[in-house]
Amino acid sequence: MPKMNYGNNIGVSLRFMMEQDPSFRTVAYFSMEVGLKAGIPTYSGGLGVLAGDILKSAADLGVPMAGVTLLYRKGYFRQTFDDCLQEALPVEWDPGKELTLLPNEVTVIIEERIVKVRAWCLEIQGRTGFTVPVYFLDTDLDGNTPEDRQLTWYLYGGDERYRLCQEIILGSGGLRMLRDLGYSNIDDYHLNEGHAAFLLLELIREMGYENYDRVRERGIFTTHTPVSAGHDRFSWDLVNRVMHRSMAGRLRRMMPTEDVSMTEIALRYSHYINGVSEKHAEVSRAMYGREDVDCITNGIHSLTWVSPEMAGLFTKHIPGWDNAPERLVKAAQIPVEEIRLAHGTAKKRLLDYVKATIGKDLDPGRLTIGFARRVAHYKRADLVLRDTERLVKAAGGRVQFIFSGKAHPQDDPAREVLKKLLCEAQNMVGTDIPVVFIEDYDMDKAALLVQGVDLWLNNPIRPREASGTSGMKCALNGIPNFSVLDGWWIEGCVEGVTGWSIGPEPKEGIDDRYDDAVDLDDLLEKLEKVIIPAFYDTPDEWGKVMRGAIALNASYFNTHRVVREYCEKAYGIQMRGL
Repeated sequence: MPKMNYGNNIGVSLRFMMEQDPSFRTVAYFSMEVGLKAGIPTYSGGLGVLAGDILKSAADLGVPMAGVTLLYRKGYFRQTFDDCLQEALPVEWDPGKELTLLPNEVTVIIEERIVKVRAWCLEIQGRTGFTVPVYFLDTDLDGNTPEDRQLTWYLYGGDERYRLCQEIILGSGGLRMLRDLGYSNIDDYHLNEGHAAFLLLELIREMGYENYDRVRERGIFTTHTPVSAGHDRFSWDLVNRVMHRSMAGRLRRMMPTEDVSMTEIALRYSHYINGVSEKHAEVSRAMYGREDVDCITNGIHSLTWVSPEMAGLFTKHIPGWDNAPERLVKAAQIPVEEIRLAHGTAKKRLLDYVKATIGKDLDPGRLTIGFARRVAHYKRADLVLRDTERLVKAAGGRVQFIFSGKAHPQDDPAREVLKKLLCEAQNMVGTDIPVVFIEDYDMDKAALLVQGVDLWLNNPIRPREASGTSGMKCALNGIPNFSVLDGWWIEGCVEGVTGWSIGPEPKEGIDDRYDDAVDLDDLLEKLEKVIIPAFYDTPDEWGKVMRGAIALNASYFNTHRVVREYCEKAYGIQMRGL
């Protein structure tokens, strides 16, 4: 069975033999998307990549976990541009080259039809040889109707009916598949967002009687977004048409509400609920009217996102950092010049890629600012371009920008922002500030960027950035963040030590009414008077900020710490010896 290997196998142990028995697993981690690598395009952005990073850290730490997601044969989409407007094309990939097809099949009922579901598997092999299996559910098999075969083709594609069908497959089909595979001792069902909430309904069906307290004892819910579009809701008319009658009846008794909110199901029937940053937990408590929303701030899988050069530097100075990232606090003792040299190699690799793919020469000595993430209105990818006259005056001849990202195919305003970045930005700023856009953003291109730029820009509308993980990846590689005080950056920003803030201090609550011009003014002011002088005039001081980002941010904002917190707070797993 294919394995993703993050370390040397130290030999067969009792624990390794036990893990081959599904009954050994006690945690099932369900996520609508999982990002493990670019060659498995079953993710769209931060939610899926976080899920992949958590599963990798679970493998490194020996946590008895199994992952469940859907197999998207057409991926999220492949990004191309026609007359500067983003076009979405299917991703062509062969699951057989990346995953192992299992013989197991289960069924779910959709619109009174029997729909067969099979599973593909990838085993993530951790640092000590421990493996965490990830199961990808697939309906594209003989015996299903052509329409049903397409239900696991597209990530976040189609209409509400298509989404509802997918969430039945993920929740009900996922639990049934685990049972068919022999997983009989799962204590904790971890929902990474509400998409898989129907598994809680499936647990009720399994019991044969409606013991909601027993279900609640097993449910764990991580909420990721204060943006309404991130919370799926379905009308009862649609649910009654699509879901099997008996299941719809159980759901009605569980949720005597006007419609079906997947988030509300997860909130009602989980014993542990958490947001993904301190600020997000505060916002979620107010939004849901729940005082029991805890906080586990997100992190990244260090070995996935560190550059080869920086990894070598860490190994030289901090032995054992790779499976104990908290040791990176000792990076404070690494000579600044060595950090700058390691980053210089990664920067050259990025600029060589830009030259090879776009044909544009960027200056390796110039301050290179990166902005790359999912493109949505609240992320304000074009904020820095809203006063180009002042931008050129402040930074002309001194900075260059690299943008990348995808907009949801149905998000026309976001597609217009991409048009601006791809085709209009360079004309707006003239030749004094080079601007490039890297097309078809994926995990490989993300790695180039978070390892190779000099400064990471992030300016979402507060408080809509639940956490954000791209900046954490940069910090690991010695790249300072320049961000609004939202999400993780409220916790990670030490002004002038790990990076710089944009705009005012965060307010309590969820009121996000303020003038964009306030953030833009502070961004341009600080860029001109603080950041550019620091980069060019005091390189040693800039190097100390790079070092501070590693020591203070990377040592904490990693998924090894995240997984340990879930074990202690949610799973009830003692971490002794892990």
